[in-house]
Amino acid sequence: MTRSRVFEPFWQGEALGKRLLLAVIAVALLSGTVAWLADRPDLSASSWAAGTAVILASLLTEIAISLGRKEFGLDLIAALAMGGALLLGEYLTGSIVALMYTGGQALEDFAQRRARRELTALLNRVPRIAARYADGQLQEVSVEELKPGDRILVRRGEVVPVDGNVMDGVAVLDEAALTGEALPVRRRSGEPVTSGTTNAGDAFEMLAANSASDSTYAAIVRLVEEARAAKAPMVRLADRYALVFLTITLLLAGGAWAESGEAIRALAVLVVATPCPLILAVRWRLSPVSPAAPPKACS
Repeated sequence: MTRSRVFEPFWQGEALGKRLLLAVIAVALLSGTVAWLADRPDLSASSWAAGTAVILASLLTEIAISLGRKEFGLDLIAALAMGGALLLGEYLTGSIVALMYTGGQALEDFAQRRARRELTALLNRVPRIAARYADGQLQEVSVEELKPGDRILVRRGEVVPVDGNVMDGVAVLDEAALTGEALPVRRRSGEPVTSGTTNAGDAFEMLAANSASDSTYAAIVRLVEEARAAKAPMVRLADRYALVFLTITLLLAGGAWAESGEAIRALAVLVVATPCPLILAVRWRLSPVSPAAPPKACS
């Protein structure tokens, strides 16, 4: 199910904060570039450094909160890369890493908002009431009361509540929500109709083949909700080996520094190891309909 409306202002505020951070670093990077082109390296360095510092402060806060919840991710590498860039005076490098981090967060937020919107639309289409014949009389009943063998009237514009078969005449059904088919399809007497489709023609009668909980549409809703609540295999794999990857990265960075005697070599390793593009690609690919449990961007 979708998030409770009680917490909706919080999630809206969180999304707004992510967009603001992206705007901050984008403006800082752009203004610094303009200053550099205008032969004002002091202003460009100040702009890049300020933007990076703002993003770094936000990231460190998120890391502290995550550690308090006993959650660990690879955001620490991005934080080390930004912090190292500021300490070594590589302000442009730091701002680029910050832009990559905030850009990943913004894209992740976009994917999650789209998935929540589509899931909400899917759940809102679930029929609650059905018109069933009982003792020759038409009665409005809850769809949970429908049983196999019930005779049901589906009016124009209504969503078919359960799977079944057309009893008389022709049913004109819009199956776009299930199959993506743009044109309505016709089902004649005795032919099957699928729950979740919309009656695009005149009212028709159908014979229920199963209960609402066993219908095709209910199964689709359950699958979508389960997919939303579970982490995808690639995300679980990334989370599982986060500490190993961090350890290897730090060893390589330390080795590069020790071998060359230059701290900037360690920074180069941290920048290359910043995993935003890889993790973003994994999570973006896995959230077209319903995302896994809301992941941390670039972690």
